[in-house]
Amino acid sequence: MEKQGTQGRGRIIFHVDMNSFYASVEAAHNPDLRGKPLAIAGNVEERRGIVVTSSYEARKKGVKTTMPVWQAKKHCPELLVMPPNFPLYRQTSLQIFELLESYTPLVQPVSIDEGYLDLTDDCGDKSPVVIAEEIQKRIHDEIGIPCSIGIAPNKFLAKMASDMKKPLGITILRKREIDKLLWPLDVGEMHGVGKKTKEKLQELKITTIHDLAHANPVQLEMKLGINGKRLHDRANGNDNRPVDPDAIDDFKSVGNSTTFPEDLVDHHRINTALTNLADSVAKRMAKKNVLSFNIQLTIRYNDRTTVTRSRKLQNPISQSGDILEAAQHLFEKNWSGQPIRLLGITGQSLIDRNEATVQLDLFSFEADTKRADLQNTIGSIRAKYGESSLLKGNQLGKDGSHTLRDEKRRGTSLDRDFLWNYKKKKE
Repeated sequence: MEKQGTQGRGRIIFHVDMNSFYASVEAAHNPDLRGKPLAIAGNVEERRGIVVTSSYEARKKGVKTTMPVWQAKKHCPELLVMPPNFPLYRQTSLQIFELLESYTPLVQPVSIDEGYLDLTDDCGDKSPVVIAEEIQKRIHDEIGIPCSIGIAPNKFLAKMASDMKKPLGITILRKREIDKLLWPLDVGEMHGVGKKTKEKLQELKITTIHDLAHANPVQLEMKLGINGKRLHDRANGNDNRPVDPDAIDDFKSVGNSTTFPEDLVDHHRINTALTNLADSVAKRMAKKNVLSFNIQLTIRYNDRTTVTRSRKLQNPISQSGDILEAAQHLFEKNWSGQPIRLLGITGQSLIDRNEATVQLDLFSFEADTKRADLQNTIGSIRAKYGESSLLKGNQLGKDGSHTLRDEKRRGTSLDRDFLWNYKKKKE
């Protein structure tokens, strides 16, 4: 390990990554699912439901994340498909992080199924590999979940190492080994390089991590901004970020998105989706007791082109009607008319409700107060009787069905909910 520890020793950073987490949790709670091809998918009852994750048995048959269920079953006819059980996943994740905290207080969850540990001063007489083997075995034996662990002198290399051997892998990646283990990889396999960034790098004739490590940092910064310098540093194995348990506070947004089973162009159905999303975001903001100064709208078209636009607000908001109004304004201004595959609404620039100073108009104060009280009452009723209670007319499909389902919530919004609740639990 490189010599940058606080006590004259190299840092020892673990990245612990659960393998096929949702599917693994289901198998841990139902032994009949073990060893079988299993997919967790939103909107299971519809043929166009999307695979959220799948077991390794299913992956071997060609089932991939974001693949439509019908296509997944074409690759694997015997595929078992289940809807997600998010409360169970959150509960299991909390158990895992409690286990990790028994090794060091320096545990930083970064999503519901992965996190970093800094064991620089907590290894004692044990080697890092022995501790990793013990952690891996305990998570598997006590909770029933397989995981992979990367061991390295910094967070970036630890993350890359954990991806190198799955499932149930333990990989050490030293800085002196990056020329053999890291640099030959395609640049798209590097953590932090998405599809659009890869395309920009390819325009600079950068196709491998080696190319990125040896590229001109000035040219990279001109092409990619500050992220160019950051990626150049990472490609050379440099990353000084601490493992920070308080970094959960960095999640300063609340958002939700929904992927449609078919492309939308109908104004009524689009407005229904926006209304549902605004209501969902408002509910989650109420749970967190926060308000937003900035509403962001995401539109993804059927050709996967994605447009993201935001609107800064004079006063912070949290009510669904206000969120919807801002989102509709952004939609009308930015929709190209193309068929829509996904819509998302995010409340950004959050502030604690108790710290907010709202510049209320003297004559609207009473109405605003009554509206807030009404929204709180509706929220309480829905919490007790379910999401479909007291829906507005435009939150229903033309057939009367409630169009937004919990299982359509994905990725970052679920992770942010988990991280927020994890922080509150620790407090």
